[in-house]
Amino acid sequence: MQYYHISPLASCIFFSCLFLSTQARWHSHTKHKHTHSHKSSKILEPPSPSPEPREPYDQPVPEPEPEPASPPFNGNFYNATGVLDLRIFGAVGDGITDDTKALKVAWDTACQSDSAAIILAPRGFSFMIQSTIFTGPCQSGIVLKVDGTLMPPDGPESWPKNNSKHQWLVFYRINEMSIEGGGVIDGRGKKWWDLPCKPHKGIHGKTPRGPCDSPIAIRFFMSSNLTVQGLKIKNSPQFHFRFDNCKNVNIDSIYITAPALSPNTDGIHIENTNDVKIYNTVVSNGDDCVSIGSGCYDVDIKNITCGPGHGISIGSLGNHNSQACVTNITVRDSVIKVSDNGVRIKTWQGGSGAVSRVTFSNIHMDSVRNPIIIDQFYCLSKDCTNQTSAVFVSDIFYTNIKGTYDVRSPPMHFACSDSVPCTNITLSDVELLPALGDMVLDPYCWNAYGDLQTLTIPPVSCLLEGTPPSIFDNDIDHC
Repeated sequence: MQYYHISPLASCIFFSCLFLSTQARWHSHTKHKHTHSHKSSKILEPPSPSPEPREPYDQPVPEPEPEPASPPFNGNFYNATGVLDLRIFGAVGDGITDDTKALKVAWDTACQSDSAAIILAPRGFSFMIQSTIFTGPCQSGIVLKVDGTLMPPDGPESWPKNNSKHQWLVFYRINEMSIEGGGVIDGRGKKWWDLPCKPHKGIHGKTPRGPCDSPIAIRFFMSSNLTVQGLKIKNSPQFHFRFDNCKNVNIDSIYITAPALSPNTDGIHIENTNDVKIYNTVVSNGDDCVSIGSGCYDVDIKNITCGPGHGISIGSLGNHNSQACVTNITVRDSVIKVSDNGVRIKTWQGGSGAVSRVTFSNIHMDSVRNPIIIDQFYCLSKDCTNQTSAVFVSDIFYTNIKGTYDVRSPPMHFACSDSVPCTNITLSDVELLPALGDMVLDPYCWNAYGDLQTLTIPPVSCLLEGTPPSIFDNDIDHC
């Protein structure tokens, strides 16, 4: 992969000439696992802060009056406050003009700086940016401060044909980067969701065959020491954030929104990523609030308000007979409301590997369908074939899970593989009552082994005791 650098000579030339001679470090797109120990607190109400999502995607975001069009300039691409204001690099910020080049050149300048640099998308301006990869490694840390609005082209028809439709903004091989600010990242996803190939479209909601690519809004790949803080991001065409092969990820106080029927709009997805902290965040969307894929370990999720949506999920894992390994995951002190699922582990038949040492603690459920669910028969159609191998699920702890459930499904659902049972499922202080009516549904268990440390509501009598013989008979991949 070739990188382009700003010529040292060019930095001495008048800045307007630099725009004509400098190429950004960017490339066209190609298709391209410590144990947490936490004391359980008694939190039965939504954690604070937990602002109520009010579907801001249908309302324009009020913006203050624009700042001066020409910020003070000291002659070396930094304004008088020491930041790289996109307007210095020629950005217009009217939401219509293509400001990609300005962001690329600002990135190049920051990436080659010997000290930490701040790239600013100022308040009161909307910057339209094309699909781009921002590449490292850089000389020092970078802060992308979004106080205004960043947005992609408006829908597939406006997307350049030569640009990847799999992702919008990608940060590749970056060490020490922060995205923060009081502004908005607007994915402008509605036209993508309305494509006829989407799950909620077509006859009876079925998805017809054919390509249906939609871009992930923000993707980090093979990067470390990352922070996302204080942002609002809305209406991504697909996942809002995705982290692949990353380490030391810190997400704090962000607000993610998309309509409840927007397809595949996961809030935060992580894959092959470790040392992750997700704190004090609100997610309301059309899919998982947080989804944890294969290869993840040492993940701590705290004070999340999730819903509407599909809850917090580990998986899906083991698709296409693949190996999946996930361990040392903690979800605590959080609220899940009006969601299809609460805390979920989902695996495909035919996979291998293991999910172990997972703790769900101190979680309040509000009208949630499937508040507690392990599903080892996960399938997106009705024609999935039965297979004997499975991802081994063990050492799963549910502590102080309380609230109400949607009576369309049982409050607890443990559907485990025939050949590879779930083991060491532990329940303590679980109280789940119907949101409507007074009929309490019995929990569902299939080949699930575990025990109760306290009485539960409803009572759980279907968990099997001891250790299943098949654990010794089968060659189970424990990762």
